[in-house]
Amino acid sequence: MTAVPATAQPQEGVGLNRVAITVSIMLATVMQSLDTTIANVALPHMQGSVSASQDQITWILTSYIVASAIATPLTGWVSDRIGRKRLFLIAIAGFTVASMLCGMAENLAEIVLFRLLQGLFGACLIPLSQAVLLDIYPPRMHGQAMAIWGAGAILGPILGPFLGGLLTENLSWRWVFYINLPIGLLAFAGVWSFIAADVKRTAKRFDFLGFGTLALFIACFQMMLDRGPGEDWFGSPEIVAWAVTSAVGLWVFMIHTATTHHPFFDRELATDRNFVVCTIFGFFVGVLLFSTMAVLPPMMQGLMGYPVLTSGIVSMPRGLGAFLSMFIVGRLVGKIDIRLLLATGLALNAAALWQMTHFDLSMTSMPLITSGLLQGFGTGLIFVPMTALAFATLNPRLRAEASAVNTLIRSLGMAAGISIVQALQVQNSVIMRASMTEYVRPDNPVFAATVPGLMNPSTLTGLANLSGELSRQAAMVAYVDGFRLLFWVTLAMFPMLLLMSKPKSRTETPVVHAD
Repeated sequence: MTAVPATAQPQEGVGLNRVAITVSIMLATVMQSLDTTIANVALPHMQGSVSASQDQITWILTSYIVASAIATPLTGWVSDRIGRKRLFLIAIAGFTVASMLCGMAENLAEIVLFRLLQGLFGACLIPLSQAVLLDIYPPRMHGQAMAIWGAGAILGPILGPFLGGLLTENLSWRWVFYINLPIGLLAFAGVWSFIAADVKRTAKRFDFLGFGTLALFIACFQMMLDRGPGEDWFGSPEIVAWAVTSAVGLWVFMIHTATTHHPFFDRELATDRNFVVCTIFGFFVGVLLFSTMAVLPPMMQGLMGYPVLTSGIVSMPRGLGAFLSMFIVGRLVGKIDIRLLLATGLALNAAALWQMTHFDLSMTSMPLITSGLLQGFGTGLIFVPMTALAFATLNPRLRAEASAVNTLIRSLGMAAGISIVQALQVQNSVIMRASMTEYVRPDNPVFAATVPGLMNPSTLTGLANLSGELSRQAAMVAYVDGFRLLFWVTLAMFPMLLLMSKPKSRTETPVVHAD
């Protein structure tokens, strides 16, 4: 099949190539997004295998997050320097090899090193896939293209815990990494076969100061979030040092970007109102989506006694709802005001979080299933229109760079949401337990009338049972308080919709990357 020049009009056979390119790109997207959560449930098994402490085993997650966050902003510059196709192939191959090395690692140091490599190679897969899909589809089909991309980007993290638990229980923790081999081989073959050679581009001068200060901000911000919950946050000099260094890095980066002749990120990105607003909006979407996903599995397993597989199965309706809504909304983008779709998605998320504020330890799994399905459907209604609107009025030459910025900000929102919600959960559990203990007195008639015999504080067994039940109830109240906070955050996002402008229809010719 002959190559189609990047500036050519779509020709016969390009539609078939477009499908093949989409499948290849989505395989790479799913592979990368799946790895953000699939290893989480395997951490206890990995901890015993490599003889690591509880603090040390989290380095497996931290190393991947930090490496990915630092490397993501480089996507636009590197793709201009060596070409998108070549960068895609290098990233897929490197990510796959690093995954195999993680599976074969014999100690903690090796796993952390290979997870760093995974993060470095995988950082560009999400922004590159987003940019290429926008290029190969005409503007009228961008909603459908972003629906397909969003399905892969969202379903990977949602299904990761279930798949990780399934592989870990039936095979071993090493298979959470080995599973990337067939996916990576198929993605590499597809990109190699169906994406045409890159049109030569002139890469701008590399801004070392800009990238250095941005990397400093990202690394210190991630370390502050990762170490904060275990170090009493700003009561610790270490966390204060991370926070101050992060703030200084961000301040210098912003001043330098505003004044230098060759900034790391093109200043034109900041002049597109929809891109700026949608990117900030995406930060809070990352907070809402991943903080909920992070706290629900430990709640189900730790408080409600669900096995790993059961908690994964109960979580699946969330992914099903997102999957269905993304394909529905892909047909609605362009026909309905995007801001209306975003408002509907926010309303569904708010309704789901309100339902989650009524969780209790005596409930069945049905509230978990219904709220998850509702929130997943609402997330799909948000994710696709938000992404489509962010790029609707942006200069096409800035797509790779804009995708990197968009992905970076959303990732920072995910990290911030997870750390803040988990820290509040731990803190509120302690506060609520202390508050409940005040009422556990023999002279309290309500306590004396309701406490079961097995929790009689006058016996050692009863005292132990009572203490355990107080901890469970306090933890559930803390989880509910976290859901209530996310509910109010969701409501606070509605005014941001007023800052978005409805894009005008465009007649731009798509860039065809078909071979």
